[in-house]
Amino acid sequence: MPGTTYHVEVNPALPERLARLEELANNLWYSWDRPTRALFSHLHPALWNLVGHSPKAFLKRVDEQRLLEAAQDPVFLGTYNRVLSEYDTYHKEPIRGSPGNLGPNDLIAYFCAEFGFHESLPIYSGGLGILAGDHCKAASDMRLPFVGVGLLYRQGYFHQSIDRDGNQQAVYTDSDFEELPITPVAGHDGGGDLRVAIDLPGRALQARVWQVRIGHVMLYLLDTDLEENEAHDRDIAHQLYGGDRTTRIEQEIVLGVGGVRALLALGLRPTAWHINEGHAAFLVLERIRMLVTQGLDFASALEAVACNTVFTTHTAVAAGHDHFTTEMIRHYFERWCRDHDIGLKELLALGHAGESADFNMTALAVRGSRFQNGVSRIHGGVSSRICAGLWPQIEPDQNPVSYVTNAVHVPTFLATDWNDLFDRYLGHGWSQRLDDPGCWSKIYSIPDYLFWSVRQSLKSQMLYLIRHRIAEQNARNHGSEAHLDRVLALADPANPNVLTIGFARRFATYKRATLLFQDLKWLQEIVSDRERPVIFLFAGKAHPADQPGKDLIRRIAEVARMPEFEGRILLVEGYDLQLSRRLVSGVDVWLNNPVYPLEASGTSGMKAAMNGVINLSVLDGWWAEACDGRNGWAIKPATSTSDDGRRNQEEARTLYELLQDSVIPLYYGRGPAGYSPGWLAMAKHAIATVLPHFNSTRMLSEYLTRFYVPAASQGRRYLQEGCSAAREVAAWKAKVRAAWHQTAVRRHDHAPRRIHFGESIRVEVAVNLDGLVPSDVVVELMVGRPGRLAEDRVQSYRLDHVGPVDKGKEHLFALEIAPELCGKLEYHIRVYPYHELLTHRFEMGMMRWL
Repeated sequence: MPGTTYHVEVNPALPERLARLEELANNLWYSWDRPTRALFSHLHPALWNLVGHSPKAFLKRVDEQRLLEAAQDPVFLGTYNRVLSEYDTYHKEPIRGSPGNLGPNDLIAYFCAEFGFHESLPIYSGGLGILAGDHCKAASDMRLPFVGVGLLYRQGYFHQSIDRDGNQQAVYTDSDFEELPITPVAGHDGGGDLRVAIDLPGRALQARVWQVRIGHVMLYLLDTDLEENEAHDRDIAHQLYGGDRTTRIEQEIVLGVGGVRALLALGLRPTAWHINEGHAAFLVLERIRMLVTQGLDFASALEAVACNTVFTTHTAVAAGHDHFTTEMIRHYFERWCRDHDIGLKELLALGHAGESADFNMTALAVRGSRFQNGVSRIHGGVSSRICAGLWPQIEPDQNPVSYVTNAVHVPTFLATDWNDLFDRYLGHGWSQRLDDPGCWSKIYSIPDYLFWSVRQSLKSQMLYLIRHRIAEQNARNHGSEAHLDRVLALADPANPNVLTIGFARRFATYKRATLLFQDLKWLQEIVSDRERPVIFLFAGKAHPADQPGKDLIRRIAEVARMPEFEGRILLVEGYDLQLSRRLVSGVDVWLNNPVYPLEASGTSGMKAAMNGVINLSVLDGWWAEACDGRNGWAIKPATSTSDDGRRNQEEARTLYELLQDSVIPLYYGRGPAGYSPGWLAMAKHAIATVLPHFNSTRMLSEYLTRFYVPAASQGRRYLQEGCSAAREVAAWKAKVRAAWHQTAVRRHDHAPRRIHFGESIRVEVAVNLDGLVPSDVVVELMVGRPGRLAEDRVQSYRLDHVGPVDKGKEHLFALEIAPELCGKLEYHIRVYPYHELLTHRFEMGMMRWL
């Protein structure tokens, strides 16, 4: 139409009886309360899908007449009132006691580069963000004093489409902040939105603060897309994991430095700080700056900051940790050092790691914290080895890096289809006993036919969505309807009786999405049995800059087009939280075959298991802890070889054998009722064993008792009386570092080689302390059976200081010990620095072995 086109949006007015719909739309409680989402969906299903399941966007576009009719509809009003009742009960329930022994003024601040709550707030890319979202949801459920801090990305992560040749297309779209479940924080003077200033080279950047409600928890997001900022600066928070290294460091400065300043501007004073992955580690520098401006020296400020900081790493390879050149750090922080009389050399030392000259963000996070953890038992060991250089004289399995295995938020990912069945057989209130194995042992009492009915219903729902997505993809790529019918012939929601195996996650090379294609002839034999057909569903995104990851997608599309695999291998585009929820609840088997030990944790398999989906996975990450041989199948890692081709060949063979000999026969071993009793027994056992342990309540309870409470306590201890304890520890560490290279230990007695049971040994050790005093060290004897020295298999005994020897040049330490074991024993003697204020006894990374 000729002439200028003008746009106007007409927003409906909410009827008074439905006024609280707006409140529901602005609280991400709806992300795990499906009746709330259904409330909006039922008003206009087509519009609900069109706005990406965003309640706030929905309320801006729905026709007012529909709202007026709903306000007079007794059925809708009844549902609305039930939702409000649940909402009010959740939000108004009084706190019983102090959560986890936190003090009345304690506050946990959780920093992360991405948060994944729901598809209506697209500021996440994958597992890290979903984990962070579940962490916040669990904190809300547990009523913890907790705030999150992140960035508000205008475009977020990309939307994915796949062309007819299997090429991934990344599509970025600007979010309309008016339609997101966020609200700007008002400034203190009431004259506009709250802003914080962040110093960048030659300019001051302004960041606006937004807030997001997640049940009881508040998340604060920083946005740089402001008119007063330069064009470059407006784009800093434009895309999640987008841009070049300059954009990356500036994003991390905004997150770390700006995040701390935002909390200060809000009047919040956290007592425990959590850095979730190294992106937010610059918060350490900002907190140091604040203390230095109050008169504290750099070393004491570092101790005061680190004592109540928790750092969680999610990366399983050293190359995956964020790092920047020293030139970049000098460019961005030289003035920071000069203004606060801090040597650049001191700053760079915080990020030094190994032989690299780069500034390592993980090293900064470790040195700026006293509580560090990986995200599974295996990953904790991997991380302790990656970071071993930061505690050079400590064995990796004894350094401060521990682990808390990741978990998932059950109300978000457990399909609501289970609710009635669980109410009936587990008892009302099961949702309040998620970590009670006794409650979940009742799952075995559910009749097979009822359990199977729910599983089939979930599978049908998934297949409807799969067909819809693939049909859209086919139409966009100008495919024929006849071909589409052939491709989707087995994926029939009306007859969901074909074994369906799902693989959905980020397409990174170490996750080996194409391991299944190692031997196509063997795979064809597996999938082409007309009596026992199999469908493999693939979904996921590769980072736009990850060409090998995009090549994996192209290879899957190529194999899916082969006549022998047509309709048996399906690649679904547009992976998001909605598709994820359907897949983890709807497939029969969840496939995961990463390269061991590179799967830090993995959480998708947990979500699948709690919905009665059976895992088929490499024994890595969380599955190595969960698999008991009866709740799923394990692919044992081929760790005996370092050759990639040989390893892939061996593990693919194991995968094929499990499919042929175990998975397919069990699924199709159906009785007269049309299902396999053995399959359902395994599915029930998966729920009973996985859900009670791998839920976010358990995870957050561990963080609370092992990290948050001790960190808050240590913070109070270090910061009281003008940070006297922090000053004392900093001075003591400086003294120990200056003397330690001269310390030495020798045996002062003669070691007997054989004694009788009940007899004792006197062990005497002379230690040259070189200016240190005996109370500065611990001399310890470790005794156990022969073999590798491990703390969990030995007993330790502390030697007592006897007095000076050799004219005071050395100090004698002694112990009288009667071994409690018979047979061959071995013992070792070590010396390490000790101070009662240390958070971890080995935090200095110093040790002498005799």
